[in-house]
Amino acid sequence: MKKLIQLAIAMLVIPASGWAGSKHAKGAQGAQVAQGAQGAVSFDMLVSAGGAVCAPYGRASVTITPVGPVEYMNVSVSNLPPNTDFDFFVIQLPTAPFGMSWYQGDIETDDYGQGSQTFIGRFNIETFVVAPGIGPAPVVFTDGPFPDADHNPATNPIQMYHLGLWFNSPDAAAAAGCAATVTPFSGNHQAGIQVLNTRNFPDDAGPLSQLQ
Repeated sequence: MKKLIQLAIAMLVIPASGWAGSKHAKGAQGAQVAQGAQGAVSFDMLVSAGGAVCAPYGRASVTITPVGPVEYMNVSVSNLPPNTDFDFFVIQLPTAPFGMSWYQGDIETDDYGQGSQTFIGRFNIETFVVAPGIGPAPVVFTDGPFPDADHNPATNPIQMYHLGLWFNSPDAAAAAGCAATVTPFSGNHQAGIQVLNTRNFPDDAGPLSQLQ
């Protein structure tokens, strides 16, 4: 019970965006990272090349706050197509070919094209994926151009410091006026195009690496 109370208190003190008295640091490509209270960092996501066709002013503000053994990541999006479901990923590279990618969750926009979500996990310089060996994998989703693989590739640890947001379906992208290209970035592996990413940071120094 004590841990639950501490967790609830921690969630109450996390602001949606911005930090009073924060310090700003620039990445190699001029990206701004705000360093605020509680060791938090804040930064922006920019509209992708494909997303600019239907959401030219789309943006997201992200704040990551360390809370004990995990981090809270608050993502607030704006100027996106209204009443639309988007899929949020932690990724190795901000643009194609994207590299290793982890499905973190969904963000839905309201009537004004705004939305927000808070994710809890490991979002810092230690964020990585690893597969020490090859093994069988469940085959659940088999329709479309990106069916489940029946085994994994072996890989040494790969650090993943970037973020990306995709239309949940190609139909949603087309309805907004973007291309109806099918990509694997949704729960059933039939998503639309990427709309936001962290290309404002270098490929090998994404914003999650700013949090020690």
